[in-house]
Amino acid sequence: MTLTENFRQETLDRLGINSTEQGAYGGKWFNPHGPIYTAHSPIDGEAISKIRLCSREDYEKIVSATRKAFEEWQEIPAPKRGTVIKALGDKLVKSKEDLGRLVTLEIGKTINEGNGEIQEMIDIAYFAMGLSRQLYGLTIASERPNHKLLEQWSPVGIVGVITAFNFPSAVWSWNSMIAAACGDAVLWKPSTKAALVAIGVMKLLTETLETSGAPPIFSLVCGSGNEMGSLISQDKRIPLVSFTGSTSTGRVISKSVAERFGKSILELGGNNAAIVTDKCDMEVALKGVAFGSLATAGQRCTSTRRVIVHDSIYSEFVSRLKVIFEKARIGNPIDPETLVGPLIDAEAVEKFLKAIETARSQGGKVLCGGVRANVNGEKGGNYVVPCLMEATPDMAITNQETFGPLLYVFRYKTLEEAIRIHNSVPQGLSSSIFTTDLREEELFISHKGSDCGIVNVNTSTAGAEIGGAFGGEKETGGGRESGSDAWKNYMRRHTVTINYGKDLPLAQGVRFDV
Repeated sequence: MTLTENFRQETLDRLGINSTEQGAYGGKWFNPHGPIYTAHSPIDGEAISKIRLCSREDYEKIVSATRKAFEEWQEIPAPKRGTVIKALGDKLVKSKEDLGRLVTLEIGKTINEGNGEIQEMIDIAYFAMGLSRQLYGLTIASERPNHKLLEQWSPVGIVGVITAFNFPSAVWSWNSMIAAACGDAVLWKPSTKAALVAIGVMKLLTETLETSGAPPIFSLVCGSGNEMGSLISQDKRIPLVSFTGSTSTGRVISKSVAERFGKSILELGGNNAAIVTDKCDMEVALKGVAFGSLATAGQRCTSTRRVIVHDSIYSEFVSRLKVIFEKARIGNPIDPETLVGPLIDAEAVEKFLKAIETARSQGGKVLCGGVRANVNGEKGGNYVVPCLMEATPDMAITNQETFGPLLYVFRYKTLEEAIRIHNSVPQGLSSSIFTTDLREEELFISHKGSDCGIVNVNTSTAGAEIGGAFGGEKETGGGRESGSDAWKNYMRRHTVTINYGKDLPLAQGVRFDV
């Protein structure tokens, strides 16, 4: 057996994943009635496992079971819910390596990034444990005597979470752990490209919920995005839907949810840029831009797609960045020395190559890469050589997100010009500036600077921490997940007015005599 074949079998055995897995959980593992989907590894194109997908009938059973679990879970005091969530985090600690290997096998992330994916789940679980004791509401001064106003928060019910392949479990955990602390239950619809990771996570966590004596608050429906995604977005029993994916699909999801007066959290496309000023620390800037562009083979929603470099340092910066791109080790992500693994599938490779062809036709100049990569020793796989391309902001292709290691390089003369270039795209997720000048930094983070939801100084556009609210503006959707006060999205707010006097004074001095 080859290295990859050994890795595949060991990973599946360690997680107890069979040759044909069930992709439906709602209090128990259902035997779904949908078609069979075959999961392939982007490492070599070989089949990993078969997955039985859900039907509409399965979906109905699972939603009903999830509603029942919610009704029980919401009655448990929040701090006690927190102890259960801590147990989930403890279980993930013990299983981190096994789940990380599965991420590498199914998604193609490097070993380090696969483990990082699971570490993010652990971090958010412990964050949610603490949050369970901090679901604070305000006391508000009343204009009426012997009155007080309060904010009170209640769980919304079932939260539908639809996730993309690139962060196959971390993004789910941003939603589900916070929602669980708030008293909600979660229905998870993963990308079919990452269904095995979802199954592996659910197997471990549902066991822990059972051991803890908690209701089965996490449910799973594996199925096509068109069918399962539509069912979730149109289902009035699911008051909140969190969707991560393309802007085009997000438009459809948000419209369906809004038509039934539901709420949505949208984490859509990113076209992230880094500004490198003439006052930067060159070593920090090079590392930050390279990591932002190359990590996860450019398949992060926060990946750096554009770098805007001051004219006076342009030649030096770009020449050194080109060396980093050319030296980046492309190959099997199982190898700990690999920096850039495969793209998710053959379609992603074709889109990457097509984008480069289009950019060339619009005046772009390839400085390096932009072709298929020949990874020795592998029979297949979806490997490309990272591409560095000189471009101008008027090239239409630079306004679009290409999910792969393609970085456009622009020149600028003034910081105001750089910010205009930065903000000129439809997306508004993550941004960064590399500078040691306090005035440049402050301008970039001010209302006159970056128009993104995430603003970084002297660090990469990629690599957000769970403590801050994650999300973006414009066509990125405007949603927020994970830390800070994003928990409020998963709860209903009541403004409570209490009259503890013997009279009934009315607001705004209105008189009503009877």
